[in-house]
Amino acid sequence: MPNFYRFALLLGALLPGTCHLYAADVPTAFVGAKIIPIAGGEIPAGTLVIADGKIAAVGPTDAVKIPDGARQVDAKGRVIMPGIVCTHSHIGGIGGADGSGPIQPGVRILDSLNVRDSGFKRALAGGLTTLNIMPGSGHLISGQTIYVKLRFSDQAPTKIDDLFILDGAGKPTGGLKMANGTNSMRATPFPGTRGKSAFLVREQYIKAREYQYKIDQAKGDPDKLPPRDLNLEALVEAMQGRRVVHHHTHRHDDIMTVIRLSQEFGFRVVLHHVSDGWKVAAEIAAAKVPCSVILLDSPGGKLEARDMQMSTAGILEKAGVRVAFHTDDWITDSRIFRRMAALGVRAGLSRQAALEALTIAGAEMLDLDKRIGSLTVGKDADFVILDGDPLSVYSHVLETWVEGKKAFDRTNSQDRLYATGGYGAAHDQSPYFCCFDHLMKANQE
Repeated sequence: MPNFYRFALLLGALLPGTCHLYAADVPTAFVGAKIIPIAGGEIPAGTLVIADGKIAAVGPTDAVKIPDGARQVDAKGRVIMPGIVCTHSHIGGIGGADGSGPIQPGVRILDSLNVRDSGFKRALAGGLTTLNIMPGSGHLISGQTIYVKLRFSDQAPTKIDDLFILDGAGKPTGGLKMANGTNSMRATPFPGTRGKSAFLVREQYIKAREYQYKIDQAKGDPDKLPPRDLNLEALVEAMQGRRVVHHHTHRHDDIMTVIRLSQEFGFRVVLHHVSDGWKVAAEIAAAKVPCSVILLDSPGGKLEARDMQMSTAGILEKAGVRVAFHTDDWITDSRIFRRMAALGVRAGLSRQAALEALTIAGAEMLDLDKRIGSLTVGKDADFVILDGDPLSVYSHVLETWVEGKKAFDRTNSQDRLYATGGYGAAHDQSPYFCCFDHLMKANQE
């Protein structure tokens, strides 16, 4: 063992609490596992090497050189795949826009998230490492989403900011949540019809276009700049492609409305849910719009989702649409997210597309595919260790690693409680029900 590593171990023994700081720099090699890299074919007996939070090497065991002094982990009989990406989650809180109006793009979901919410640990128990946390769908535009990494390890994060994925300028990354259909069709000031819903959205995007024109014309002169408008700023970011629109939509006609709006105003969009996506698969493919699909588990659906089919993902794949899956947690518990991909395969989705739908496809939809989504040298060391095939309901997540640090370990009694416990495992948490609050209020009235 090189002297540096000997010194690190000795220092750790002399100064408790410091060893893990140095051990994190020691490369770790997982040897003998079946590896599903996503980028490339599956490797029956492979080795994965991580160092400094990144993937240093991956390939067949006889072709990978393990660095001198690396810690070796016998992973025979295990399966290693990239960390799972959920493109649509409500873990940590759903406090986005309120009932004062149907369009509130300036609201940030990051300002209402609780890092100590048990949902984050449940997600890790399911092998999830990256989430797009969204406000709810009861508004036409309910606010800005946030992309997070579940950086839970020896030292739990103390604030939600510790989970943010930052861009090159150090700003939190995220998208814009929009919705149509019945969720936002409520009493005034909300729209009562689908036509009025589309009108209100077009109206605001036109205002945002005019707002940006005034900024451009000012040419940096503060006396000519329009008053700052946080709502319009967010819409401008969407039209400029700097913020992806994540759009809740179910019915085939609602899907087409979203496509029309995205083409009119030039915003990039990911269609979420798409219960009727199988009816307009060719149109979605022609528009080159990706879809994040859900196959409902609980607590149930809604009338506009009555034609949802398990075959939707497979039909979209065959039409040429890029497909991911999402939990909409609690709609599907993050711990059983892999089952959704398995059900997709049963109904006609290819195995490769199903595995990509849990990993690289979702990473692409969040503009994070250069960092995550596959076991590729140089990408973040986010991966999952299972005791069987990821598409088998009999397989368990044994460990979840985020940026080279173990964030979930099934052999740990506390982690196991998050993995196997019932409602509110380890501590209480309120579940997310779409439009739950206003429906309960209506029932009470």
